[in-house]
Amino acid sequence: MVKVKICGITNKKDAVAAVDYGADALGFVFYDKSPRHVTPDAAAEIIKMGLPPFVTTIGVFVDETEEGINRIKEVVGIDVVQLHGNEPPEAAEVWPNVIKAFRMRDFVDLEPLSRYKVSAFLLDAYAEDSFGGTGKLFNWEIAIEARQFGRIILSGGLNPDNIEAAVRKVNPYAVDVSSGVEAAKGKKDHLKLRQFIERAKKNIEKK
Repeated sequence: MVKVKICGITNKKDAVAAVDYGADALGFVFYDKSPRHVTPDAAAEIIKMGLPPFVTTIGVFVDETEEGINRIKEVVGIDVVQLHGNEPPEAAEVWPNVIKAFRMRDFVDLEPLSRYKVSAFLLDAYAEDSFGGTGKLFNWEIAIEARQFGRIILSGGLNPDNIEAAVRKVNPYAVDVSSGVEAAKGKKDHLKLRQFIERAKKNIEKK
């Protein structure tokens, strides 16, 4: 069954709802230019309220220094580091279980994946001035091709209406959603949240 990551968590209410509906992972964005940015202290409060033991907490960083990531990890207590910027391959080898995000425009954008040793690759839609959360789709055939490099987390433009088709076509290790289940930037729509998770986890016959 595909795993589901709900990204852009900024408050306890949304975190509780995501977990109650069956999310496998929560993403916290520590990039101050993002409208879904959360401070380390706020993220720590959410995590320390008592999440279930099998829910993974993921910190999303964009071109942050190693020292900066370690400092936030210590304050917040996140489980996994997600590098969502232009980090080189060696940066992905500093921590265990790293997720490296890549923004996709065409099949040629897959070439750098071969140089990274990570736990999973998150594939998002390319946008000129944004590192994720754009709500844009990209060609899922690229994601299918990317599976040769390792575990694929499909992101970019996913929502309750297209998640079943995405899982059926790509058969990813996991899916990631942020804007597709929002009522406003940084605040989740709990009906969309429930629908997305339920539909992602349906026993869908894969391609």
